[in-house]
Amino acid sequence: MSVDFNGIGPGQVNTQKTTADKSSGTQNTQASVAEQAKTQTQGPRGENVNLSSQAKELKQLEQKLGNFPEMDDDRIEQIRSALENGSYKIDAEKLAQKMLEMDESIFG
Repeated sequence: MSVDFNGIGPGQVNTQKTTADKSSGTQNTQASVAEQAKTQTQGPRGENVNLSSQAKELKQLEQKLGNFPEMDDDRIEQIRSALENGSYKIDAEKLAQKMLEMDESIFG
């Protein structure tokens, strides 16, 4: 079994420091914490969001689809008139196949 610690070299693992090194290390740590706090409190920054090109394309597609009506009124009228005059034919095999596909997609 191998373990990959990206960026950790052999000199960085389990190194022992003397007491002089430890005291200077804590001072350096305190200084870096103070610097981080200073940079964080310098002022409010706006949040930035970068969208991928695919997300931008999806957003454009969504906007285009928003321009189309939810229902095709012409198609609805065609079906309604075909039902009224008896010319609307139902393909029972196609209907059954679609029902089976829907059942499989829902229940697996």
